[in-house]
Amino acid sequence: MPIEAIIYDMDGVLVDSEVYWDKARVEFARDRSKTWTDEFQRLAMGRSTIGWARVMQDKLALDEPIDAIIAEMKARVIAHYEARMPARPGALESVRHMKRHFRVGLASGSPTDIIKAVLRITGLDQIFEVMIYGDEVPRGKPAPDIYLEALKQLGVAPAASLGIEDSANGLRSLKAAGMFAVAAPSPDFPLPEDVLALADAHITTLEDFTVDLLRGIERDGRL
Repeated sequence: MPIEAIIYDMDGVLVDSEVYWDKARVEFARDRSKTWTDEFQRLAMGRSTIGWARVMQDKLALDEPIDAIIAEMKARVIAHYEARMPARPGALESVRHMKRHFRVGLASGSPTDIIKAVLRITGLDQIFEVMIYGDEVPRGKPAPDIYLEALKQLGVAPAASLGIEDSANGLRSLKAAGMFAVAAPSPDFPLPEDVLALADAHITTLEDFTVDLLRGIERDGRL
């Protein structure tokens, strides 16, 4: 079945924001005389807002309420964005190019106000046909809810769609939704081989996310 739609993740795929999220969590923990590790960061990556806040609450053994953790983290990350928007090389161009060949949408588990700020600053809010936020679905990644909602709004079958993700939870979400999946991990957060094996293709830069790559995935037909 030909691929009709591409659904992009945002953090770590379009913007190299996992570095900012990691930095903000390290700062958050340090201010409480605690340590945020790479292992904790990988557990938090790709989850819904409530999901990553619970990881922080658990791994840092915090008594603070979830809402307070979320509010402080959003403020810290937005401050980093305002200083510099870290678009990944070729990412913004990729969305505009793919729009000429496929229907394109966004499915991001980041907090809604952060997503909207990134889309407004980059102009991608004028490109994506649908934009689904993690705060709008019952279960965050690795559950398939966010991708299934994006496809529902597009009116495209999972088998005729492809998603691009940088995290293990994101890739699991795509495969649970029955979609083709491209792994595009940030160089700062490489994925282990068992996670990469979930993907139908693996790239290290969005400059390699081409129409030819997608046509090759179509021909292979591996889901």
